[in-house]
Amino acid sequence: MITITRAVQTCWACPSQWDAWDAEGRYYYLRYRGGHGSATRYATEDFWKHPHDRGGRIASFSYGHPLEGSITLEKFAELAGITLALTP
Repeated sequence: MITITRAVQTCWACPSQWDAWDAEGRYYYLRYRGGHGSATRYATEDFWKHPHDRGGRIASFSYGHPLEGSITLEKFAELAGITLALTP
């Protein structure tokens, strides 16, 4: 079970996406677009600069209409099976 303790929304819609971390500092990229959500763990939040960091998909789901691109973090976590324990 993944528990996210910190999340920063980097885009509100089309896609809705977040940079997120667990209590151990591991980084997760959360993204919802086109009725599809995915959560991927990468070695660093700069994964796009490191072509060999292919990441590890930890969750994937379909929800809503295929043209939807907006979701709350709470609903995303529920559908992805992720626990939120956000700290201020």
